Amino acid sequence: MSQVNVKLPDGSTRTYEAGQTTFMDVAKSIGAGLARAAIAVRANGKLTDLSRSLTTNTDLEIITSKSPDANDVIRHTTAHVLAMAVQKLWPGTQVTIGPVIENGFYYDFGFPAGVKISDNDLERIEKEMLAICKADHAVQREVLTRENAVKTFDDLGEKFKVEIIRDLKEGEEISIYRTGNWFDLCVGPHVPSTAKLGVFKLTSVAGSYWRGDERNPQLTRIYGTAFANKEDLEAHLHRLEEAKKRDHRVLGKQLGLFSMQREAPAAPFFHPKGTVLLNQLIRFMRRSNADFGFEEVSTPLIMDVDLWHKSGHYENFRDNMYFTKIEDDESAVKPMNCPGHCLIYANERRSYRELPVRYSEFGRVHRYERSGVTHGIMRVRSFVQDDAHVFCTAEQIAGEVDRLIEQIDGAYKRLGFPEYKVVLALRPEKRLGSDEIWDRAEKSLADVLSGRGIQFKVAPGEGAFYGPKIEFHLVDTIGRTWQCGTVQLDFSMPMRFSLEYQGGDDKPHTPVMIHRAVLGSMERFTGIFIEHYAGHFPIWASPVQARVVTVTEAQNDWAESVFEELRAAGLRVELDVRREKLGFKIREAQLQKTPWMIVIGDKEVTGRTVAPRFHDGTTLDPMPVTDFVARIIRDCGPQWGL
Repeated sequence: MSQVNVKLPDGSTRTYEAGQTTFMDVAKSIGAGLARAAIAVRANGKLTDLSRSLTTNTDLEIITSKSPDANDVIRHTTAHVLAMAVQKLWPGTQVTIGPVIENGFYYDFGFPAGVKISDNDLERIEKEMLAICKADHAVQREVLTRENAVKTFDDLGEKFKVEIIRDLKEGEEISIYRTGNWFDLCVGPHVPSTAKLGVFKLTSVAGSYWRGDERNPQLTRIYGTAFANKEDLEAHLHRLEEAKKRDHRVLGKQLGLFSMQREAPAAPFFHPKGTVLLNQLIRFMRRSNADFGFEEVSTPLIMDVDLWHKSGHYENFRDNMYFTKIEDDESAVKPMNCPGHCLIYANERRSYRELPVRYSEFGRVHRYERSGVTHGIMRVRSFVQDDAHVFCTAEQIAGEVDRLIEQIDGAYKRLGFPEYKVVLALRPEKRLGSDEIWDRAEKSLADVLSGRGIQFKVAPGEGAFYGPKIEFHLVDTIGRTWQCGTVQLDFSMPMRFSLEYQGGDDKPHTPVMIHRAVLGSMERFTGIFIEHYAGHFPIWASPVQARVVTVTEAQNDWAESVFEELRAAGLRVELDVRREKLGFKIREAQLQKTPWMIVIGDKEVTGRTVAPRFHDGTTLDPMPVTDFVARIIRDCGPQWGL
């Protein structure tokens, strides 16, 4: 018998018989307590089942409920338990796919004709799932031949599974996982027994399409989440409740910020107050861009389709583009600003002494998104991109990327997002450029991040088709992450556009192009901003900064005078002199989340003062109007202005 070595996280090494030892055997050899707690392993960096056998030397980590990877494995198996319960409750239901997603899982089902389920059915399904968990069914893996797998699922009437199997590459291993007498096609890994589960919650029912294509059969999607312990589940459910309260679609309507209209699906209409908020965010970014040496440009919305062939977008992105004809010539509505910036750069000769050249643009772009994935103003078809591009020499890459990271870091902190996570997204399968170019680009970004001492995760295959990218994922007040900023290196597009600069050797050279976004889609970031602050915006961003309210009609003249003085000072202010009770007026201002209410009573009229009241109920002593204006300016801070 040959032997293999297992290296454990503490650096120790153990020897076992190859092919005769499972990962569970390894766990048992370390300790009975560890074996009882084990739910999976990470072997040579890959998550896998405890039942798999050792066949080669292995760096091994035993995954328990306390491990960072535990929830993903638990959710994966809980999704199977969901499918098992649904098929028991509604015989004839077909199962499709049930992946783990951020903070949970879902499963798509094809229910029999006439069967429609809703959120009201979730409690019933949960009870059946709990019974399955308590039954302590072993979860066992089997490998099938392609022919046997097709026949097995075809005999069950599982047409979706048959389609998945037939689409697999030749030679790809096909595995199923059995839970009691139920099984499903799956690559794993899973916990060894359903007794390891039970801390879960089904959250919602939604519609979906097979493989995300509206031309395919419509399915029913059930969402859920699962955790290793009850405390984490309860904390997560609390965050979900908070998220509902902060839903930008609800607050957008309540605060009169924006609306969605059937005449322009997935394209928001910003109302006056929403436009103020959007413009304040753009105004902030314009100042930041100026501070970091960017010159603002503007490029056309529609350009000849040949441009998009040259840039590579037609080949790699055309399914998300809109096209039109102008005098029989095909044109495209721009989905991105970068090709236009290349044309501006190429419009004049450049010397190495002029580099880097930095362009920024708040350009409106249009991208086709399926109706099933659009969401409020978070994912739309028409949006303004907070875009910028740097053209520089290879020697300037590190310095420029470092400056961009500094800009992004500072912007997030000033906007109230002190925490963010960083991901380095590497080459996708479908891409432009040679492996040599990608090696160089990926190393350049990794070196800058390491040089700044930034911890980052690597995401293979997640880069743009033209280059690797650094992604910045904001963490909001309730712990959710939002991918916003990007810094992307691009060696290919400058070559495609024959961009040049005259080097110190008097020879032409190709510049490197760096794509940069700080906030990303301005519409999407506005939605994030709304939810992050739950509509209680910082004073500089508030569409209405103060509302002047009177106690009775007797104070109307002074209230109108105060209103005009505040407006003249640059404040965004409203006037409420309606014949309503003061409590009603204050309550309405609170519902509109107006930061300050300026209460005008007889005392204020006599003293020619104002009595400021903050939205949380805090009141200030009566003061002159000029003092209140100074207070607002101080609260805004000099970088925001009025």
